[in-house]
Amino acid sequence: MDLRLYDTLTREKRPFVPLDPNNVRMYVCGPTVYDFAHIGNARPVVVFDVLFRLLRHRYGADHVTYVRNITDVEDKINARAVRDFPDLPLNEAIRHVTEKTAAQFHADVEALGCLPPTFEPRATEFVLPRADGKADMVTLIGQLLARGHAYEAGGEVLFDTASMPDYGMLSGRKLEEQQAGVRIAVEAHKKNPADFVLWKQSSANEPGWESPWGRGRPGWHIECSAMSAAYLGDVFDIHGGGLDLIFPHHENEIAQSRCAHGTPTMANYWMHNGFLQVEGDKMSKSTGNFVTIRELLYDWPGEVLRFQMLMTHYRSPIDWTRHATEQAAVALDGFLHITRSVDIEDGNISPDVLAALSDDLNTSQVVVQLHALAARGRAGDYQAACDLKATCNFLGFGLKEVGLQDILRHQKSDIDSSRVDALILDRAVARARKDFKESDRIRDELAGMGVVLKDGKDANGKPVTTWEIAR
Repeated sequence: MDLRLYDTLTREKRPFVPLDPNNVRMYVCGPTVYDFAHIGNARPVVVFDVLFRLLRHRYGADHVTYVRNITDVEDKINARAVRDFPDLPLNEAIRHVTEKTAAQFHADVEALGCLPPTFEPRATEFVLPRADGKADMVTLIGQLLARGHAYEAGGEVLFDTASMPDYGMLSGRKLEEQQAGVRIAVEAHKKNPADFVLWKQSSANEPGWESPWGRGRPGWHIECSAMSAAYLGDVFDIHGGGLDLIFPHHENEIAQSRCAHGTPTMANYWMHNGFLQVEGDKMSKSTGNFVTIRELLYDWPGEVLRFQMLMTHYRSPIDWTRHATEQAAVALDGFLHITRSVDIEDGNISPDVLAALSDDLNTSQVVVQLHALAARGRAGDYQAACDLKATCNFLGFGLKEVGLQDILRHQKSDIDSSRVDALILDRAVARARKDFKESDRIRDELAGMGVVLKDGKDANGKPVTTWEIAR
């Protein structure tokens, strides 16, 4: 059966034809490691892990290269480093922050059943020319300047969007209609408001690298152009990420890469997962429904969260609710009961599941097919039970113990509850004055004590915070 994927660039579902079947190449934008990853960050990780597994099944595990970057240079990281490690040199403080948060991210996504990517480059390692000759940001910027697609102004190097006639194809925005977007500053020194920063100067309290344009640091977008080219080449098969990255990030990646390399495209397929909200509302710290992966993992096994994520088609918006989590837990508990005594070696991956995945990762249909297998296994069909176990294993569900009676627990400890309550009150005051840095600091202090916070609303709709001990 053909694999068909929806391509955001062409706005159609197309048969997937790799550039080289012996080296299928995929790049997905990874996390900015300045804090715990939230459940919205988990969606692209889980979605493209499923695609990675499917590609490995079709082409062979040794013939698929999956690159997911780590962004470890960014203004929020700088601020966190100054706050948490004021006595260290800035670059060293930044490394302390990102090493810790990257390790947290890795532990979280491993608990969600995700395979590690083939390569996971860090942005800071690809700023300057490398000894191994792999692509780097400074060299790419130099190529853009040499080709007339960038210019120096106001102490910055900027991409000249007017130099690319079809700029805006991915987002469908015409250059003359575009407004400044996320992380795009409108400055007098720009030729066009949509022109974006490739290199900017760094002050003494900002990280910096020496470059032909002075001590500075790269803009947001150039890092992915460099790291994808470093491991996948100038043109590769699939580029993935969240819907929120289409503009400006992915639009600008395309512009940089095409213009630097002189290629007609950057990736042959552009895939984007939909937005995630929590209990019917947009996830936001100010509304109290900001949920991290780590917090959810305190209450639920990772495979329950993974199953819940795949109950909705990846391109559709998803409403993350406790009710849906409970449904996922019940389903997996039922699968476990059916497959506990069967041998996975006797099973095969369900062709109906493979067919659903081959139709643009239709995981909602995959869930239907898993329930159909479960129904047959429950009725005594040994082969169906074996196939269910093999298929769940392929999808990243190991069918471990997920009994509901053991999921929610509040453990005893010698934590000073009055101290916890006082900190929660301080956090509420900080949130009321919209001091989210202080709110985050208090949350991290409580996490270090082994306390997990739960933000919600009472019967009158007023914000309320409860706590429990990490299990």
